[in-house]
Amino acid sequence: MNKRLMIGAALLAATMGVTAQKAMKAPAGGKAISDELIGIFFEDISNAADGGLYAELVQNGSFEFSPAERDGWGAGTAWRLTRPGHSLGTMEVRKDKPIHPNNPTYMRLYCERAKEYYDYTGWKGFGIQNDGFDGISVKAGEKYNFSIFMRNIGDAKKVRIALVKNQEGFPPKDPKLLADAIFDVTDNTWKQYDAVLTADSTCQNASIQILVLDKGYIDVDMVSLIPQDTYKGHGLRKDLAQALADLQPKFMRFPGGCVVHGGGDGFWDTYRWKTTIGPKEQRKGLKNTWGYHQSMGLGYFEYFQFCEDLNMEPLPILPCGVSCQGTNGGWGMYPTQAQDACPMDEMDEWAQEALDLIEWANGDPATSRWAKMRADAGHPAPFNLKYLGLGNEEKISPEFEERFKYIYKKVMEKYPDIVIVGTAGPGSHPGNPDLENGWKLADELGMPIIDEHYYEPNKYFLSSRQYNYYPRDRKTKVYLGEYAAKDKKLIDALAEGLYLLHVERNGDIVAMTSYAPLFARKTNTNWNPDLIYFDNERPYLTCSYYVQQLFGQSAGQYYYGDCVTIENPDVAPLWQDLPEGQESGYLQGQSVVLNVKTRQLFVKLCNAGDQAKKAHINLSRFKGVKTAVKTTLTGQPDDENNYDKQPIVPQKETIKMKSKETIDLAPYSFVMLQIQL
Repeated sequence: MNKRLMIGAALLAATMGVTAQKAMKAPAGGKAISDELIGIFFEDISNAADGGLYAELVQNGSFEFSPAERDGWGAGTAWRLTRPGHSLGTMEVRKDKPIHPNNPTYMRLYCERAKEYYDYTGWKGFGIQNDGFDGISVKAGEKYNFSIFMRNIGDAKKVRIALVKNQEGFPPKDPKLLADAIFDVTDNTWKQYDAVLTADSTCQNASIQILVLDKGYIDVDMVSLIPQDTYKGHGLRKDLAQALADLQPKFMRFPGGCVVHGGGDGFWDTYRWKTTIGPKEQRKGLKNTWGYHQSMGLGYFEYFQFCEDLNMEPLPILPCGVSCQGTNGGWGMYPTQAQDACPMDEMDEWAQEALDLIEWANGDPATSRWAKMRADAGHPAPFNLKYLGLGNEEKISPEFEERFKYIYKKVMEKYPDIVIVGTAGPGSHPGNPDLENGWKLADELGMPIIDEHYYEPNKYFLSSRQYNYYPRDRKTKVYLGEYAAKDKKLIDALAEGLYLLHVERNGDIVAMTSYAPLFARKTNTNWNPDLIYFDNERPYLTCSYYVQQLFGQSAGQYYYGDCVTIENPDVAPLWQDLPEGQESGYLQGQSVVLNVKTRQLFVKLCNAGDQAKKAHINLSRFKGVKTAVKTTLTGQPDDENNYDKQPIVPQKETIKMKSKETIDLAPYSFVMLQIQL
């Protein structure tokens, strides 16, 4: 083997061998903590799924948009007529004899005249055009899978599909053709037609046209255009999926959030997992809580498959027969009851939904019809579901408790090994009745994990250390399922980092955490801040993203609290009002975590103050400390990343490392040392 190959082999072994290391025994002095602390929470908010992680490029390809979802919307939303050469025809919304009852709406196109007119060129046909989500972005040489359902109910037979770039000017010019296909539609029943379109040039604002080329009627539905190059070939947008993979999350909560139980309109917009599996044309779209349509192209099968692709645990969340706490105009809910509650004699359906999900995920296709559906979709092996969440931050009312207990007991009777995650209500702050009632319920049932939520200014995360004071003898662990500082500046990310150091210190109490929300599309942002923002071309990663990434990369099973001393730390007591003019406390923090499986030691240091600090590190109890990969995030407190510039990105270097070292911490910095033992 030549020298270059030897070096390449060594590097490959080094990168692949981390997980192949023989497990080590943890030195004395460590505290056992959860190694699943960092996960991700996905909710279809701000076009996180359609127009986001789901790689579909056509908007409203099922023609199911409606005014109930957004004022002014209808079946033709995102579509417009196109009539080159002064072609004539009509577009009609129909609901009779659809492909499937779950997708009742389709479009009937009637072409009266499709020939060229006057001095127009050969571009002809009558039809409709879709511009996707702020334009369809395609790349030269890339292949795109096009699909459409059509049926012939008249004389028309030929239909042209054209991927085009529209040309400006008057008189109207023919569009620039990027790719096309022609279908002969002869069947008078619904049939799926497929083509592979290869873009001959790059275009950021392309459109897809459906053109009837001869006189007559054609019905069209379920129009789809998806890149062939998706994440691991599973239909998810590659760059966004990779951004999640780079976080190294240990689990993924899905589908929400408020999406789980609907947006305050009762139960009709409640997310039901069974309508999100199977062929796309059989899935039932849903009015999204955040004011748009969910196609369910990213459904439960895609979700579980993505969890498998990223080696993370699925954490599906199911509704509990109780509506959103905001139903009927209520939110604070005290003393008024705002929730709707399903009658108890209908609760078997909701409980069965949980039981069937477990069977679908884990069952044997030979004996289970739900497991067979999973196998028929392309995954005969079980997904090995471990966690199941019941409810999302509902008011912990007597009605909720009764229905939660009903489902909980049904699941435990049949599947005692499933780890149930409960909820502590919409605001997990001391003194909140929901938090108190949620924990009473958890203690009564011996619930494994309870989900807490809070969004606060950075001052809260800099000053609060609440988990230091949680009882250590409780059976129930904490899942911090939704949290974030209320801005996306560096100081906010550092505040979250300091708080996560506190969470890591209490990793025997807190089992899981996930920042929220995860994604936001540039042109439809329902909530700020978010972890990842994106447009059609690229994502940009926030300061908070990089803090989450550092914690995701440094999971371990043991915490050591006595290995680091920071000189002259700035500390404020828990819950004490800060002095006038002082915006925060707990400006420095540290954590040392050992992963015995990979034999890696992680030292994390944070300085959110405006003065440099020294961190004295003593790793004498660990053998083999020689070098460290040092990752640094630093800048000015008001720095933030955006689409045009990203001043805050990790800087990596390899440094020599002794058992005893002193590390300089710059103002407003986060440092991680990764040491292979």
